Amino acid sequence: MKAEHSIGKLCATLAVSPSGYYDWQRRQTQPGPRAQADQGLLRELRELHDQSRQTYGSPRLQVLLRRQGRCHGRNRIARLMRLAGLFGRSRRRYRPQTTDSRHALPIAPNRLAQTAPVTAPNQVWVADVTYISTAEGWLYLAGVLDLYSRQIIGWAMSQHNDTALVLAAWRMAIQHRQPPAHLLFHSDRGSQYASGVFRQALQGAGVVPSMSRAGNCYDNATMESFWSTLKWELVYRTTFDTRQQAQVELFDYIEVFYNRQRLHSALNYLCPVDFERLNN
Repeated sequence: MKAEHSIGKLCATLAVSPSGYYDWQRRQTQPGPRAQADQGLLRELRELHDQSRQTYGSPRLQVLLRRQGRCHGRNRIARLMRLAGLFGRSRRRYRPQTTDSRHALPIAPNRLAQTAPVTAPNQVWVADVTYISTAEGWLYLAGVLDLYSRQIIGWAMSQHNDTALVLAAWRMAIQHRQPPAHLLFHSDRGSQYASGVFRQALQGAGVVPSMSRAGNCYDNATMESFWSTLKWELVYRTTFDTRQQAQVELFDYIEVFYNRQRLHSALNYLCPVDFERLNN
């Protein structure tokens, strides 16, 4: 009663009604419709961000919401993410690894530079090797990527960076795809790809070899872009105690997330597997 009397005197002094005062007080403690909508949207953003392994920023989250029939402006999404401390895993400057091509093995010309843009799978494959740091030492990862869909169609891992490694990735790609003759296979000038064993494997499949210019990793830009994505979204965020741990997590990233879930801006925000399925 004393509190109500004090509020009544305050309302009389300010020339407002008690009901008006209580309505104002309720608005201070209960969020309005817009604030409630923001809270609901933020819950959805948190869930989608977690599903993306905390890698998506506002552009990809906006695409996911639209596919659910939810149309929200990118600025609103970005504002809510920023306030909640949610951030995409943007790729920063990445320094591609250079290849030691100081060997006397035969070098194929850079046929990729004169090739028309790809229009279907199995026209151009690109390949490269990168290395992953673990507490046990380096783990080398060889990959083969289809230039049409950016799908990783072959990969292999080893503690040795040798011809056996790139052959294992090549054989996985061949097993999965069984490409037609005259497929263009582009790599760097590393001795693994220039070796007689690997050249014979390409020749036996009727594949046309192509190699980057000496010291120019940007001739294989799409493969380098994948390495950059892999490093920023997984490797640089993880401490690998063993090579086995790294192998398990790299497998999961490539086959579960990158090929089948991760939205690619160059593929109309589809994952590589869905892009091929819907366009062929």
